[in-house]
Amino acid sequence: MILFEHTLWIVVLAVLLDALFGEPDWLWKRVSHPVALIGKVIDMADRRFNTPDLSVQVRRLNGAVLASALVIGALVLGYVLQDLLEEIPFGEVLIAALGATLIAQKSLYEHVAAVRDALRNQGLDAGRRTVRQIVGRNPEALDEAGVSRAAIESCAENFSDGVVAPVVWFALLGLPGILAYKAINTADSMIGHKTERHRHFGWASARLDDLINLPASRLAGLFICAGAIAVNARPETAFAVMRKDAANHRSPNAGWPEAAMAGALGIALAGPRQYPGYSVDDAFLNKAGRKPATADDITRALKVLLFACGIQALILVALSIPL
Repeated sequence: MILFEHTLWIVVLAVLLDALFGEPDWLWKRVSHPVALIGKVIDMADRRFNTPDLSVQVRRLNGAVLASALVIGALVLGYVLQDLLEEIPFGEVLIAALGATLIAQKSLYEHVAAVRDALRNQGLDAGRRTVRQIVGRNPEALDEAGVSRAAIESCAENFSDGVVAPVVWFALLGLPGILAYKAINTADSMIGHKTERHRHFGWASARLDDLINLPASRLAGLFICAGAIAVNARPETAFAVMRKDAANHRSPNAGWPEAAMAGALGIALAGPRQYPGYSVDDAFLNKAGRKPATADDITRALKVLLFACGIQALILVALSIPL
């Protein structure tokens, strides 16, 4: 296994590769993305082991078995791949390249920026269509402020579970860690929703995802607070909002980066939302902030995102330097 300090240099390289190149679409047109393969496994299990004829207890047990199998399978695959790659020339570079495909800095920026550009250049309907790609809520119920808030919330939350969390688990456990994290995070996004179909089958994946995202969500919130500097805001104000309002979010983790972003931008986020099949009546994060968000606020959120990603990279570099 790679030593801790050595692992961090590989993580630094992975973060740099993702920031520069993002998702290599040319590659994924020829082979399946690792997350897509994980998704196929989850979808097959959902269709086979989550049928209406099964009792609640059996579906809950099946869901727990699936979550366990995903973690174990990803850990084993990660260890095998890592051991094999360590034995070949430039194998550590390949480890970094594989890790980079599971980090989402550049793709997150591009997806959020696409919502802003659609709103500015093509209007509300285009903004709704574009935001549908990054949020699970019903976009037809959103006005321009709602689309803008949804994009900003997605920016903050996905910075936590699409950037900081993969990096944390990659740094701690190498390829096994980041693969296991992505397996559970993908399961949560597919079956962890509280719909009638997945209320019982997805409970284990949702709870496990909450657990493994706990440290990263707090770190992401701190990085975003520091990123308030990028929009001429005070980090201590963002930190105060985060401490006060993070617990008001229905998610034990998403509230930290979202409340920090709300404080950094001086706007209100979250609140009542509609999803396919259900709705939530959550409190606003930073309820004293401005509620009518705009495309310009998306731009400001992207500036905070870039600053926060830079802070994470600098910390990784600093930690990877031997004392």
